Amino acid sequence: MKYNVIIVGAGPAGIFSALELLEKSPALKILIIEKGKDIDKRQCPMDASGAPCMSCPECDIVSGWGGAGAFSDGKLTLSPEIGGFLSRYIDLPTLQSFIEYVDSLYVKYGAPEELHGGDEKENARIKDLASKNDLMFIPSKIRHIGTDKCRDVLKKMREAVNGKVDVIFETDVQKIITEKKKITGIRLKDGKEIYSDYVILAPGRASAKWLEAEAKRLRLTLLKNPVDIGVRVEVPASVLEHLTGITYEPKMVFYSKKFDDKVRTFCVNPYGEVVKEHIKEIWTVNGHSYAERRTNNTNFAILVSTFFTEPFDEPISYGTYIARLANFLGGGVIVQRLGDLMKGRRSTHERISKGIVEPTLKDATPGDLSFVLPYRYLSDIIEMLDALDKIAPGINSRHTLLYGVEVKFYSMQIKLTDSLETEIKNLFAIGDGAGVSRGLIQASASGVIAAREILKRYGRP
Repeated sequence: MKYNVIIVGAGPAGIFSALELLEKSPALKILIIEKGKDIDKRQCPMDASGAPCMSCPECDIVSGWGGAGAFSDGKLTLSPEIGGFLSRYIDLPTLQSFIEYVDSLYVKYGAPEELHGGDEKENARIKDLASKNDLMFIPSKIRHIGTDKCRDVLKKMREAVNGKVDVIFETDVQKIITEKKKITGIRLKDGKEIYSDYVILAPGRASAKWLEAEAKRLRLTLLKNPVDIGVRVEVPASVLEHLTGITYEPKMVFYSKKFDDKVRTFCVNPYGEVVKEHIKEIWTVNGHSYAERRTNNTNFAILVSTFFTEPFDEPISYGTYIARLANFLGGGVIVQRLGDLMKGRRSTHERISKGIVEPTLKDATPGDLSFVLPYRYLSDIIEMLDALDKIAPGINSRHTLLYGVEVKFYSMQIKLTDSLETEIKNLFAIGDGAGVSRGLIQASASGVIAAREILKRYGRP
């Protein structure tokens, strides 16, 4: 079998590569290979029955058409400074043009027209307030799709390629085939080989380990990315309403006084809920917000970024270890009141029930995060909460809930050209799994960048 382009992975990066190739050159023969299921068949057994995680061979939450983004809250962050590392490869004005282009496609396929965070006067006011309290505010326009609407957008994208692109689901790519440092195709797990002029690797975070192993086998140059470890914070929505009402997701960066570590807020969910994620046999915590339903709380992550130096070079393994420790002690996700943490005692159901914040994640285990998170991380998080309380009084309350742990694994970065081509000719690596993005918009933009380079080589405008 021979194709013009093979795309490995049907997350946002892979989908936008296919859409761009079809738009500019519909005659190209394109194959998408995805280890998960089609969008209509993705259904976590826990959602359907309330049963405990069954550790499915391929998790429907993170794999399948749409990738992990299908079950995200669908925040499209329209700033080149947020959501990835594409500025390593292209200049900021060019990156901004790619962001605006992919954003227009999201709107075309059903994302709402409304934008948040566009009031420059209000952004300046928040920035001024933050700077007076050792915080850096990063303004950004945000389009919020909502967890309940993401699937609808992805279904329309699926319909757009149906019958025009070959798609194989529930199939693993085992090996990348090359000859004389040039791509020739891929080998499936069953041994079948499929050949192609170009291959785009877009495996997402769920298959980042596979991509890293293949990159090492092919002797590609690998660069380091950090691991982010922290907690998800839950407070009454009123505490952050004066910020979320303006910018929807106030992104704050803080450098801790004790260790000078970078600490940041991430994934703010106004009137949202805290949720669990199951990734490769570990439970971590995340947050969602919906387009058509609300809770009384707002949640967000506080993450500490860590780059490891020699001789240790396993940031993903380290983050996994921290998450496993929380799972071991709490049987899953741990929740603790900030007041209990500061008093050096574990939380209990009784203590949490006396608080003013009702947990939205009902099956988190009350416990003590100080047994899980190293002192350095706890110190950074507590400093950040204190700084945030000065611009949003109530965050540093004894009633504030902390869920742990939240871990963001940023895949090992592969050395790439400015068109995201690897050191093997005609082999491209894009999206979160390749370490070039960490969000929907930049993942999607990376797909367009690779597709346009392939089109150029085919002589298409």
